[in-house]
Amino acid sequence: MSEKQMLEEKNKNEATPDALAVSRRWLLLGIGACFNAVVGVVVAVPVIRYLLSPAKPDDAYRSWVSLGPIDSFPIGETRLAKFQNPVGRAWDGETDHVACWVRRNAASEFQVFAVNCAHLGCPVRWFPQSQLFMCPCHGGAYYADGSRASGPPERGLFTYDTKIVAGDLQINAGQMPTLANTARLVQIQTPDGGPPCAG
Repeated sequence: MSEKQMLEEKNKNEATPDALAVSRRWLLLGIGACFNAVVGVVVAVPVIRYLLSPAKPDDAYRSWVSLGPIDSFPIGETRLAKFQNPVGRAWDGETDHVACWVRRNAASEFQVFAVNCAHLGCPVRWFPQSQLFMCPCHGGAYYADGSRASGPPERGLFTYDTKIVAGDLQINAGQMPTLANTARLVQIQTPDGGPPCAG
């Protein structure tokens, strides 16, 4: 073999890429592409669920929840009741139980108040001695009918819609009562029955 042929053979062997190096490069490229695909799916699924969630109405938002038999709420008294949030998830734990105040005014007339103060949402407490709901955070006070008595809240307590079904008191608990939905506000009136600000 001539020296020229040997050089050509050597250059030919050097020009062919190593088969092991090519497969390693493709393996790392494949691992990187799979990792990027997994990350893309993890990010895309919640975004797609968020975008499509308004398209499917959730019946839990129109749920009537039982607070128990009407006999457990004596006439003229206010009692604390708890119900399970119809919109809750399995991982909500103890926060899935929502409290509310139930006042029975007559045999079939109930007022159910959200436990949250209308000012900043702190839980209000009922004091039967003074017949007032009191907020411990900023000193808000409400009368027994839920209307504002004093303090920083500008409105009365929010109320739930109620109905009686087969001797059980039920409330429309799908959404927390706020100004943003159809919850009713307890209206404040002057002693002569007019609006509080006539000016």
